[in-house]
Amino acid sequence: MPVTADEHVLVGYGTADDAGVYKVRDDLALVQTVDFFTPIVDDPFDFGRIAAANALSDVYAMGGTPISALNIVAFPIDTLDLRILERILEGGAAIARQAGVAILGGHTIKDSEPKYGMAVVGTIDPGSIVTNGNARPGDILVLTKPLGTGVLATALKREAIDEGAMQEAVEWMVTLNDRAAAAMLTAGAHAATDITGYGLLGHGAEMARASNVALEIDASRVPLMPRVLELIEHDVVPDGSKDNAVLHAEFTAFDASLPAALRIALSDAQTSGGLLVSLAPDKRSLFEHEMRGVHALTAVIGKVREGAGISVTCSPR
Repeated sequence: MPVTADEHVLVGYGTADDAGVYKVRDDLALVQTVDFFTPIVDDPFDFGRIAAANALSDVYAMGGTPISALNIVAFPIDTLDLRILERILEGGAAIARQAGVAILGGHTIKDSEPKYGMAVVGTIDPGSIVTNGNARPGDILVLTKPLGTGVLATALKREAIDEGAMQEAVEWMVTLNDRAAAAMLTAGAHAATDITGYGLLGHGAEMARASNVALEIDASRVPLMPRVLELIEHDVVPDGSKDNAVLHAEFTAFDASLPAALRIALSDAQTSGGLLVSLAPDKRSLFEHEMRGVHALTAVIGKVREGAGISVTCSPR
């Protein structure tokens, strides 16, 4: 794509960051992002909630505050009841209200498969932007949600699990990353990104490249949702996660003792995942303090060191 030459663009797409940032004045910048996808759960209301939380997450990953959104909808009006679309939009609106975000409207097209998401605008102080490009050797890496939504959503589609087994994943996906964003700002995080479709290793690699550092991840410390490894061992894996794993192998050095299923889990394509935060070790307790009482994790899964790429170890559990 052509490079945008504009002095007001503080964060563009050159480092594969989570959102773009445009400076309006010295004390104000806009954070802009867009995301939408096909249903990953059967319940339309839950789908709307998940898609909205996922779209808002990119703003939180930059340390911004989302303020407004536009709905993006594709829907097969000839084959599905419009009440389904109504419930999808109600789900999105519920998350928007929770986040204090005003939905200003949107755009709908007729399509053969439902799709829903949001274009989101947020605000941020230009001096407080958290990008994926400032991780520093010696930092610790903290993950705020467990992995496994891609595998579990595929298992639901293949009827390998029921709705009850999917419920924990749904609760994680509809959880906003707002408190995690506030905690990383308070703790002075050096870098952050949210874990979505490119998986933990993919988004971690983007952070490593943008920061000119290497990441070392201890797979035994990476939190996973229940049954994820079991399902992977039975080849219940989305195609996107398999594609991720092939690409990630090109820049990841795996410990020989790492189980094959765990390798896939680290590449699993996530929806509305947690934040991966790079911060100084002496800020860990402050970050954890700010996260108390929140439906989130503060799992220290690795560290930043000099070099390039990602190495994955597997210490005894």
